[in-house]
This record gives sequence, structure tokens and C-alpha cells, in this order.
Amino acid sequence: MLLIGYGCDASLLLDSTAGNQAETDDPPNISVRSFYVIDDAKVKLEAACPHTVSCADIVGTAARDVVIMSGGPFWNLLKGRKDGRVSRANETINLPAPTFNVSQLIQSFAKRGLGVKDLVALSGGHTLGFSHCSSFESRLRNFSSVHDVDPTMNKEFAQKLRTKCSKPNRDITAGELLDSTSSTFDNNYYKQLVAGEGVFGSDQALFSDYRTGWIIESFAKDQSLFFMEFAASMVNLGNVGVIEDGGEVRLNCHVVN
Repeated sequence: MLLIGYGCDASLLLDSTAGNQAETDDPPNISVRSFYVIDDAKVKLEAACPHTVSCADIVGTAARDVVIMSGGPFWNLLKGRKDGRVSRANETINLPAPTFNVSQLIQSFAKRGLGVKDLVALSGGHTLGFSHCSSFESRLRNFSSVHDVDPTMNKEFAQKLRTKCSKPNRDITAGELLDSTSSTFDNNYYKQLVAGEGVFGSDQALFSDYRTGWIIESFAKDQSLFFMEFAASMVNLGNVGVIEDGGEVRLNCHVVN
């Protein structure tokens, strides 16, 4: 939820209706969960200070605080955002996909006013991530006419993922952590990319490309540098798609007022 929910107008939280499938029910968001944390915070805030704190600000604060609680850096969080009134599943097509190459990733971030260093730093949010098999199975079997497995992937690691994601994979809970130290916010994600143990093809591609590989290496070697750049990039991300006028402060994060 960390990067999907942050830097938005909380449209991800809206429920689908009879005439509209919302973002929360679209396949790219299948791993996003634990909305009850946001709901509990909203109930308490409405009781203490009615119709004042938006769901968007709650999501931003939760993202920042979970990083801190997991051992990561602090950053100043700007507040005062409003919630959007529209959520459409087809808008998730604009999210960076786990199959993107680096050029596609750079282009996707550039559309949001974010640079190459933001791309690499924010990808480090995967240190707390999990993925279902469907997002990386294509790297494990019949990758190309030449390679059965993605050649950028460590062979032992690929075999481990094959075991977890047997084909056909009918277990919707099956998948893999994007970082072996998944409960701790650290730079292990970057160390895994250097070792060829990136779960997503898009993640591993960052290490293979000259535009981003050197940043991956620098973050893998220096956790304090990663923390500094991650905090700065989260501030940048928090400024994307801000709604101040024309939005609302939802009384219930799952429905418009």
C-alpha cells in the first residue's frame, strides 16, 4: 500500500458501485490490503475533529509512519489535501507495471514530474512489499526461445520461486516477498538486485541499465544515502496529484459524501 496509496487523492479507497468498478478491485491492486488501519484512524479523527482530516492525508501519514516504525527515515509531511470523488479501475493502467523496462519506467515517472533518482529511490519501498505469482511467473518459464528463465535472475533464486509458484498456480495467496527482510525498512532490496534476486522484471532491470544501475549500487552500499534520497522522493511523490480545491473531506473513506 505504501507507494500505491501515497501521492494520490485516496481514490484507491473508494468501493466499487453497481455502475462502476473502482481502482481497489482492479488486478494491479490485488496486493493492497489492511484498509482497516485507515478506517480506524478515520473513525477516531471524525470523533475528535469532524470533517477536517481527509482520507488522503491519513494515507500519507500512515505511509510515513509505517516506514518509521519499520526502521526507516522520517520526512516532513505536508497536509491539507482533499479527497477525490472518482475512482475508475481502468485508470490503474497508468501505474508502472512489473514487466516494464527502464525506459518505460522513466517515462511513467516523468509524467508525474518525478526523475530517475526518484524512480530508483521510491522502488526501494519494495523493501516492505509482497507480490503474487501472477506478477512474475513469466520470468520463470519459457522466457524466450533461447532462455527458459530470465537470464538476469539468479538461477537458484529462480528455482526457489518456481517451487512457490508451481504451474498452473491456482493458489491466489501464493507469491514472494520482494525483500527477504520484509518487516524491516532497509537497503536489502538493492542488495538483492545486485545479486540477481529481484522478483519483478522491472526491478531487476533497474540494475541492468546504465541510467539506474549506478544508483542501485550506491544505495546497496550505503543505507543512509538511500534513506536520505527516499525521504526526499517521498516528499516529491506527495506533491503529485494534490487536490486542494474541488475535492472533499470524506466522512467515510470508502464512499463519496
